[in-house]
Amino acid sequence: MSVSRFLRQTGAAALALMASASGLADPVPWQLNLNPGVTSESREIYALHMAAFWVCVGIGVVVFGAMIIAMVRFRKSRGAVPANWSHNTKLEFLWTLVPVLILIGLATPATRIVMDQYDTTGTDMTIKVTGYQWKWRYDYVDYQGKPVNKVGFMSKLAADSNRIRQTGSGLDPWSVSDHGFKDYLLNVDKPLVIPAGVKIRFLVTGGDVIHGFWVPPFGVKKDAIPGIVNDVWVKVDQPGIYRGQCHVLCGQDHGFMPIVVNVVPKAQFESWLAAQEAQSKLDQAARTAQVGASATPTLAQH
Repeated sequence: MSVSRFLRQTGAAALALMASASGLADPVPWQLNLNPGVTSESREIYALHMAAFWVCVGIGVVVFGAMIIAMVRFRKSRGAVPANWSHNTKLEFLWTLVPVLILIGLATPATRIVMDQYDTTGTDMTIKVTGYQWKWRYDYVDYQGKPVNKVGFMSKLAADSNRIRQTGSGLDPWSVSDHGFKDYLLNVDKPLVIPAGVKIRFLVTGGDVIHGFWVPPFGVKKDAIPGIVNDVWVKVDQPGIYRGQCHVLCGQDHGFMPIVVNVVPKAQFESWLAAQEAQSKLDQAARTAQVGASATPTLAQH
C-alpha cells in the first residue's frame, strides 16, 4: 500500500470518527490511536497521552539520531579514535535535570486529572453499578436531589450473541449487527440509560468476585470489589450509544459481559425514568396482591 493511499484512508477514518457519535464509542478500520472520548475527563486523558507520546518521540529522535551519527561518522573504518575522557559533569547534570523536568511536566497534569476523577461533588444523579458473574446490575438511586423509586435491572449479553457463542451452534457471528455495526458480543438486552449534560456519580461494587467497570469513551475505569464501594463521575454532553467491557478477569465467561450505555437528551431520559417508576409501582402492587391472595386461604384454615 502506498503512503499517500494509507494517509487518505487514515484521514477518512478520522473524519468518520469525528462525525459519528457511535464512532466515538468503537474503534474504526485503520485507527492508529486512542479515541479522544466524549467527556472532559477522557479528552484530558487523551491530551496527556499525546503529550507523553510526543515526549517519547522527541527522546527517540535525539537518542537514535545520536546513535546513528556516531555509528556513521565515527566508525573505525573512517579512522575514528575513541575519546579518553571519563565523564563530563555539566553534561551529566544536564541529562539528569531534563528527565526530572519532563517527569514533573507530565506528573502535574496527571495528578490533577486523577484528583478530578475522584471529585464527585455537585453531581445531579447517582447510579449504583454491581458486577456479577457474568452480568451487570444498575440501580438508580437519586436524580436531581430526589430519590428514585425502585428503578433497577440486570443487563446481560444480548440473546442473539449468547445463542451464537454456544459451542456447536453453527451460527455466523457476522450475522449480528445493529444498523451496520457488527455488535457480536458487544450488545446487551437492557442498556444503561443516562441523560446527556448531567453530572452522574457511579457507585461501583461487586456481588460475587472482583469485576471491572470500564467505558473507554467516558474515561471511566473502576474496580467492582465485593464489600467495597468505589465511586467515579461522568458527564456526557453528546447523546449516543457507548460501549465498554469488564476489565478484570472474573471467570470463564468474563468476555461475555459487555457494557452498553445509551445517552439520551435530558427530556427523553426524564420521560423514560417516569415510565420506569410507574412500572415499578405497578409491579410492586401486583406482587403485594399476589402475596395477599396466597396468604388468605392459610388464614382461613386457622
